[in-house]
Amino acid sequence: MSIVPTPRTIEDAPEAARPLLEGVKKQLGSVPNLFRLVATSPAALEGWLGLSGALGKGVLDPKTRERIALAVAGVNGCAYCLAAHSFVGGRLLKLDATELAANREGGSTDAKADAAVRFAVALVEARGQVGETAVETVRAAGYGDAEIVEIIVHVALNTLTNYVNEALGTEIDFPAIDAGAARAA
Repeated sequence: MSIVPTPRTIEDAPEAARPLLEGVKKQLGSVPNLFRLVATSPAALEGWLGLSGALGKGVLDPKTRERIALAVAGVNGCAYCLAAHSFVGGRLLKLDATELAANREGGSTDAKADAAVRFAVALVEARGQVGETAVETVRAAGYGDAEIVEIIVHVALNTLTNYVNEALGTEIDFPAIDAGAARAA
């Protein structure tokens, strides 16, 4: 059970958050625990969904976004996000088990995606202070300036959800992944 009570249903959430949660339900078919927990603050939910929605319209492809989410969750040891993004990556985006494992460990079996994922990991580990060489490395792999900015913002967005989950103990409602094993390799 989370430290801050998670509303059990959309109706149990604050009134201002209910339309946002209805939108999540319409899009995903259900409302995962993280969304209901964040709904405790309608402003936080609106901000998170707004940034997430805007990035969904960006130039990074969905598979790269999911790979970044897995890598960031792996570095941060976020069991909830490892489970959720492994589920989404495998079930919806058809990333195979080898790729998902590589992503959770901070890399990719795809050479171009590997550069983005390693850049994301470096950002987390260096708290953003990666320097020009790291940026030039991801650029040399074929990423343009807009993509590089989006990688950075995806790291921030995923760090936000990692912190919410880890600080508040969000109950995992996806098939669990061993967070400790994810970064052991």
